[in-house]
Amino acid sequence: MRFSLFGAAPDTGNLGVSALCYSILYTIARQLPEARITVFDHGRGRETQNIDFGSGQQVTFFRQGAVNSRRFYRPENLRVMQLAGLFGGLGNGGIKTILQSDTVLDISGGDSFTDLYGKRCFDTIILPKLLTLQLGKPLVLLPQTYGPFSSGSCERKAAEIVKNARCAWARDARSFSVLKDLLGSSFDSSIHRCGVDVAFGLPTIKPAHLSQEMEICFNSSAAKVGINISGLIYNDFERSRERFGFRADYKQVVLDLIKRFLSETDCTICLIPHVITPEGHHESDLDACHEVFSRLTDERMKRRIVIAPAYENPCEIKWLISQFDWFCGTRMHAAIAALSSGVPVSAISYSPKTLGVFESCGQGDHVADPQIMDEVTIGEILWNSWENRKVARLKYASTLPSVKILLEEQASLFPGDCSGAA
Repeated sequence: MRFSLFGAAPDTGNLGVSALCYSILYTIARQLPEARITVFDHGRGRETQNIDFGSGQQVTFFRQGAVNSRRFYRPENLRVMQLAGLFGGLGNGGIKTILQSDTVLDISGGDSFTDLYGKRCFDTIILPKLLTLQLGKPLVLLPQTYGPFSSGSCERKAAEIVKNARCAWARDARSFSVLKDLLGSSFDSSIHRCGVDVAFGLPTIKPAHLSQEMEICFNSSAAKVGINISGLIYNDFERSRERFGFRADYKQVVLDLIKRFLSETDCTICLIPHVITPEGHHESDLDACHEVFSRLTDERMKRRIVIAPAYENPCEIKWLISQFDWFCGTRMHAAIAALSSGVPVSAISYSPKTLGVFESCGQGDHVADPQIMDEVTIGEILWNSWENRKVARLKYASTLPSVKILLEEQASLFPGDCSGAA
């Protein structure tokens, strides 16, 4: 079987999106080891890549460019591809790949099938779906979040897409409710399903090299706390406050949390970047980590803090996160790395996606929402999560097995049963 995959490009610098890509490749390779998979990314042309998942498990796949760009001379331009598709492909490599696919899989970056991030991002997300339907190929929407939608026209476009997809999965109950609303009378329980985020199945790989500071952190007898800081929110907070409607000051929340750990515990703290972009980029988590570190004035206490390096492999960053006694994540998939590893975790959320995923593991009360809460309330939710980490770990023992069973069930279904492939 041949698959094309959109919405999980491994070249974004966002380790959450890379985690989706790696998880899907790993899942298909286990179910259908002879499958040929093409992942559409932001590059040019077509190339081959190998991923080593450890224990002798390697996956070979192809990468093909497909971008929402104003450079209409590029054959990878999605609108150029749409035009070429109307005339049999016109030798366009991307169109040829899609036409040769038995199934086109699309996961929308996990949480981007929404207009929350602006119209251009929404257009980038829906263009591959529209192209797939235009070419008459089976479209399978993998477990993801649907909405929210502030624009009626965007919501109508999303509804039309899900109604014409061969199969559509939501990754939690809240998002499944949105999916059913989009479908209306077209809802069919045999092809419209509630599943779990595919990154729950991402394997872990211990990094080949750990810095001396990281070794000291992980070998310490003190409790180990991991904190992921989102550069998307932190680096230009005033813009983020307006964009997401924050009531609380995210920068102050993060700083207060770290200071409280330093003053009230003897734990070691590791700041974890989960979106790796060039220095100075407005989404850089690493920049945000360094800026927070610079705001701390007690040099003696700062020795208990280490900043993790910019790992590019999501399996390695998941291994790091799995080592902590407690974790706080703002990036959704940083938190999922902890959830799926059984690590007690709390989240600072800026969209409904986080609460839905946490509720699927019985951890909804560990989510703090700066859109409706002030700094004090968020701080208490995070601190209570830390203090009740042993209770949370025990609760995982009863909830994670059912999540993993659901993960295996959907893994056996989405490559084949929902694809319509011969």
